[in-house]
Amino acid sequence: ELSVEQRFVPESCPRAVRPGDFVRYHYLGAFPDGTRFDSSYDRGSTFNVFVGKGQLIAGMDQALVGMCVNERRFVKIPPKLAYGSEGVPGVIPPNAVLHFDVLLVDLWNSEDEVQVQTYFKPEKCPRTVQVSDFVRYHYNGTFLDGTLFDSSHNRMRTYDTYVGIGWLIPGMDQGLLGMCVGEKRIITIPPFLAYGEDGDGKEIPGQASLVFDVVLLDLHNPKDGIAIENQLVPESCERRSQTGDFLRYHYNGTLLDGTLFDSSYSRNRTYDTYVGKGYVIAGMDEGLLGVCTGEKRRIIIPPHLGYGEEGRGKIPGSAVLVFDIHVVDFHNPSDSVSITVHYKPSNCTVLSKKGDYLKYHYNASLLDGTLLDSTHSLGKTYNIVLGSGQVVLGMDMGLQDMCVGERRTVVIPPHLGYGEDGVEGEVPGSAVLVFDIELLELVSGLPEGYMFVWNGEVSPNLFEEIDQNHDGEVLLEEFSEYIQTQVDTGKGKLAPGFDFEKIVKNMFTNQDRDGNGKVTAEEFKLKDQEAREEHDEL
Repeated sequence: ELSVEQRFVPESCPRAVRPGDFVRYHYLGAFPDGTRFDSSYDRGSTFNVFVGKGQLIAGMDQALVGMCVNERRFVKIPPKLAYGSEGVPGVIPPNAVLHFDVLLVDLWNSEDEVQVQTYFKPEKCPRTVQVSDFVRYHYNGTFLDGTLFDSSHNRMRTYDTYVGIGWLIPGMDQGLLGMCVGEKRIITIPPFLAYGEDGDGKEIPGQASLVFDVVLLDLHNPKDGIAIENQLVPESCERRSQTGDFLRYHYNGTLLDGTLFDSSYSRNRTYDTYVGKGYVIAGMDEGLLGVCTGEKRRIIIPPHLGYGEEGRGKIPGSAVLVFDIHVVDFHNPSDSVSITVHYKPSNCTVLSKKGDYLKYHYNASLLDGTLLDSTHSLGKTYNIVLGSGQVVLGMDMGLQDMCVGERRTVVIPPHLGYGEDGVEGEVPGSAVLVFDIELLELVSGLPEGYMFVWNGEVSPNLFEEIDQNHDGEVLLEEFSEYIQTQVDTGKGKLAPGFDFEKIVKNMFTNQDRDGNGKVTAEEFKLKDQEAREEHDEL
């Protein structure tokens, strides 16, 4: 009788051989005395055949039924279920009992379909693979018995391809459909949906079932545009970015599977660029339009609007990019100073002008509210001569036409502030500045171009009064003493806010026309006399 001994049965047996199945198995064939008459191992290939269709000797047809992949059986077949009284001339004698040591490697049925087993699926799955999508995935490829024939992990590079348009074997085209990024699934493919009777001519033999353990890393469609997910939009948004604006923003850049490839936070510096001008990848150019200062948004960029098929640096080719951005500030090169008055006294007749000496308090911050500096914390006012270049140009503009007691907010674009370089350790480059100002004191300045004016009539013998020793020459000491006396007695007034010695020295140098350190009566002229002479010359 037919004898079947199970020498090894795997723990897992998802399916067993049934009549009509196609099997691939290895075997050793021997006579009862141990003499070997055949071996698939010697040929280096499995024996491939349908079971129960008369393609095998009757004993083997029966012995294979119920076997699992990786199961090993020892089979004794009597002659009546083998080659009978005729045998096989030169190989198997008549009435021979045959012993087969069988190892089942593969089995499938012509009615099989692609089998998909998902063993991990992300909680969030906003999108699944559809026909014509482009995907990037890793895989391990094995046969049914677990033998590895290929792995993208070993190459340290994803497999990148279109789905459903014939770039893959049909079974993989089907098996990838419906996957989410991050999903892991096992795809089992029968040979007629894989490499068929011929195999691939290399690692995959003919009629082999294939098992792919796949993790999907990325997916997009060539028709995709960018996707924007608003994460935080400030309640107050007076202005949104437009083409030509200059933005400062922080970002984390990741791939779709969450792999970080870049971050401005790690450099502790914002990324600064023009928008809509081609200074950044096309998808980012588009994604940064319409943002508010302080806004946080996620921008998802397909590769054809990112770094394309080639990739860049840590970014692989054909990768979808995810940028989580935080807009710190933005401005336009055409922007001027913006002034918002919060309080103005009812009696506001004297307005600040160029040359006035001002004392004021301020809080200085960035557009996102980051405090840079405050006079309140120092316990003293900031004092300047308006229009003299003692502060940035935008502040000179923002302090114009202000009255004592007035409070205002002055917003200064970087080209009227500290420019592209900023102030190291204090003000970032290209930063918009916000000053909350309160004017506490105003001392009216002198007319433009004057450092000293008379409060009354000018003496006709002015030079003689200054020349105290009457030697026809005025030295700096004499000049300085005379000016000090005029100021102290109220007869004259110096421009407020400047160092007395510097002003006097400057006035003296203007009179000392030959530069010899002395002023003579011929050199000495008042400002209005100089103006008349210049007019006559013209």
